[in-house]
Amino acid sequence: MATYKWSIDPSHSEVAFKVKHLMITTITGYFGKFTLDLETTSNDFNTAKNIAFKAEINSINTNDTQRDEHLKSADFFNAEAYRYLEFTGVKYVGIGDEAQLTGNLTIGNITKVITLQVLFGGIVVDSYGQTKAGFSLSGQLSRKEFGLTWDAVTEAGNIVVSDEVRISAEVQVIKKDIIL
Repeated sequence: MATYKWSIDPSHSEVAFKVKHLMITTITGYFGKFTLDLETTSNDFNTAKNIAFKAEINSINTNDTQRDEHLKSADFFNAEAYRYLEFTGVKYVGIGDEAQLTGNLTIGNITKVITLQVLFGGIVVDSYGQTKAGFSLSGQLSRKEFGLTWDAVTEAGNIVVSDEVRISAEVQVIKKDIIL
């Protein structure tokens, strides 16, 4: 049986996170540099295996340099000690266009199982003859469960950064190779 290798098309993909600030507004951040590779035995992603995603911590961008530097510091991601956050998918189960992707997320030295909701956008052949597949992913996690425990309270008693982080990604992958 043939195995198809797929890799992310970074020009047509984005990986974002959202977190409440002062519990009244939501701040969005992005990872500018990331990789994703996976394999399938057909164009059915229920056969997906070897799903490996990495985001470079130093590529974090929240449109505020001071906040970005704080997120890269030991108070949060500790980019000096840990260059990447990593997700290894272990199970993709879909029915129609909806699926769940379960895997191990590693931030720093902590790994936890998370499940992401997936909306499969379909498969097309682009104008260059490349076969591409698209997905929208969403989920949430507790940042404190991953050791991102920095916290502050304003003088009025408001929490500065919420514990809940929402994840969203728009992912386009390109079929690269066939392994027989």
